[in-house]
Amino acid sequence: MFSSPESQENGQFQETYITLTDEAERSLHCTIEYSLELNGREYVMLLPLDLPVEIFTWGPKDVEQASIPIDDESEIDQIFDTAKVVLEEQNLILQRTAITLTVTGELPEWDEEELDELDEDDEASEYYEELATFLYEDRKYAIYTPLDPFLIPARKSDNGKLELLSEEEFKQIQPMVQEMLEDKLFDGME
Repeated sequence: MFSSPESQENGQFQETYITLTDEAERSLHCTIEYSLELNGREYVMLLPLDLPVEIFTWGPKDVEQASIPIDDESEIDQIFDTAKVVLEEQNLILQRTAITLTVTGELPEWDEEELDELDEDDEASEYYEELATFLYEDRKYAIYTPLDPFLIPARKSDNGKLELLSEEEFKQIQPMVQEMLEDKLFDGME
């Protein structure tokens, strides 16, 4: 993956836009949400400009079981056109972007009582808003958007390019990133 920074004047401040591109030449436009320096290296948290979505599934016999996120590219290829049509009914456009699927368009209002809590592999539960459900070859699928910001960790290399962090690298710096984010949150409340 590589990135190309773009700067654009926006009112009184300058916001940096980054475009990430994957091996399949899909791109994802992001802003740099947070930046910090640790051990002489600069790390950034990127926020996609479009709304990230995840597709979950249940099999025909395990509808009562927990949902499973679809990570397999070939399964996403199979269901993509159906998911796209289902979202178009809500004036949303599903996009095959780098790193994650995204949608653009006018999102429905979120109803606090209808938020879904999904468990993913015994990790901390996350809250999602369901955008749509559909059936494909006797399997139920649901398209969700996470309510928490979808931040993508990266670091600047010695030549100035952004490199995405592996899960192991992110786990190493995660406590420091969380502390920084909490400090920024509390500073904003004062």
